Amino acid sequence: MKTLLTLGLAFLLVPRVQAQLVAKARCAVFTIEILDGKLNGLKPSVPYAELKAKLPCFTATVPEGDSSRCGGAVYFADKDVTFYTDRDYIEVGQKFDGKMSVPIMGASRNSLFSTLGNPKVKDEDWDAFETAYGCLVLHYNKSGKVNLIQFSSTGINTLHLCNNK
Repeated sequence: MKTLLTLGLAFLLVPRVQAQLVAKARCAVFTIEILDGKLNGLKPSVPYAELKAKLPCFTATVPEGDSSRCGGAVYFADKDVTFYTDRDYIEVGQKFDGKMSVPIMGASRNSLFSTLGNPKVKDEDWDAFETAYGCLVLHYNKSGKVNLIQFSSTGINTLHLCNNK
């Protein structure tokens, strides 16, 4: 009798404890057009709301206007990509999982001249190239290989990068 009573209670409670399954938003493979300054057809100046609508697979966001945390940031941590919509640039890390029109991630600093020309600004750890769309900044590791890419729709003189890492 106890078993029958326990079973009856279990059947009554099961519908109340069932979890709701929610599908994770999926995006197409990220494709970066280095010479056009676009990621999946989106420029670094894409508005915050439009970016979130077109690429709903983001992992975190920071609202626009929050300057203490580089506001207007939309993170795709699983793809190692961040859009900084307040500052109009895209950052691509070395764990980027996608396609590039020009495979520069991991490329040697000395091998980029034929594709990108001379940098407009050069430093020990990075180079900034002027482009038709704005600018491209490449950061290098100790071996002189590209390990971080930043591209912006603003020019080199007006570029304002976030330093939150």
